[in-house]
Amino acid sequence: MEPPSGTALIVIMVGLTVATGVLDAVSFLALGQVFTATQTGNLLFLGFGIAGQGGLPVVATVVSLGAFVLGAALGARLESTLARHGRQWFPMALAAEAVLLACSALAAWESGPARGVTLPPGRRYAVIGLMAMAMGMRNVTALRAAAPDLTTTVETRAMTALVSGSLLGRDRRLGYGTHAGPRRLTSVGAMFAGGLLGAVLIGLGTRPMLVILLVAALVAAVALLVPGMARRRAGAEE
Repeated sequence: MEPPSGTALIVIMVGLTVATGVLDAVSFLALGQVFTATQTGNLLFLGFGIAGQGGLPVVATVVSLGAFVLGAALGARLESTLARHGRQWFPMALAAEAVLLACSALAAWESGPARGVTLPPGRRYAVIGLMAMAMGMRNVTALRAAAPDLTTTVETRAMTALVSGSLLGRDRRLGYGTHAGPRRLTSVGAMFAGGLLGAVLIGLGTRPMLVILLVAALVAAVALLVPGMARRRAGAEE
């Protein structure tokens, strides 16, 4: 009932990391200088905004932070309850995330091209909130899956471990001499690739709702594939 292990889990988590980069590109570039996954940035933005510096939004940041916390709480309740009853919590959590993202895309419907988005404040906050809630749930899912160096939403730790455990850092306690380097590099590269992809799509004038729907479809596809992967793993172990 646990998520797939080994290479299958790494591939899944890398794909989810790319999806995170795309979503944060949409939220920051098209919804007004706010993140929906990278809440460390939002905490700083909130401080800057309260201080009246940089022209950064306060309300949108508060909405994102609050929705993220709510999503994390709901995700923890959902996934722990499913696990306690012997249900497949991993694909169900991804399915719930996909639903939230699809709802956020619906809230952004007819928002126009990425350039010059003119969503009314209420709808814009709804889009931000639903995306942040989905990412709060994702963080719980990633923590429970416990794939090393693949949190899918935060790369500072993976970047530090990558450098420290490389020929530059040569810290054996942090992985020097092991095979962790490629995984860490892939994790960091996936976030960069996702941000780049999202920015390119927005730059081309792609409607934000379509980009969010694309990510929702990706997450939903992973949720549908995971049970089959888990069954194959169980069959191989018997």
